[in-house]
Amino acid sequence: MKRIGLVTKLKPEMADEYFSLHNEIWPKVVKNAHDANIRNYTIFRKGLYLFSYFEYIGNNYEEDMKIKNSKSETIKWQQTTGKCLDPDFKEILFEGWHDDF
Repeated sequence: MKRIGLVTKLKPEMADEYFSLHNEIWPKVVKNAHDANIRNYTIFRKGLYLFSYFEYIGNNYEEDMKIKNSKSETIKWQQTTGKCLDPDFKEILFEGWHDDF
């Protein structure tokens, strides 16, 4: 399993809309993520900054993300939620250290 993180930043005027969208996430978007071997997706918030975390259980991360991101529902979801995010602030993080205490 891989643990993946993503740091993004909300546009101040769009924060409420962003979380409203996630409170009613589209079922096909969830299915596409699940089919791409994504599990346990969580978004943490600190002010305007978001830290998203998920676990990837597949064997070919790049290919699974390519397939997921080519699905029409996922594209539309990313466009819809993307309007709420600062386009100049996005960073994908891969696990640097982990221990099961």
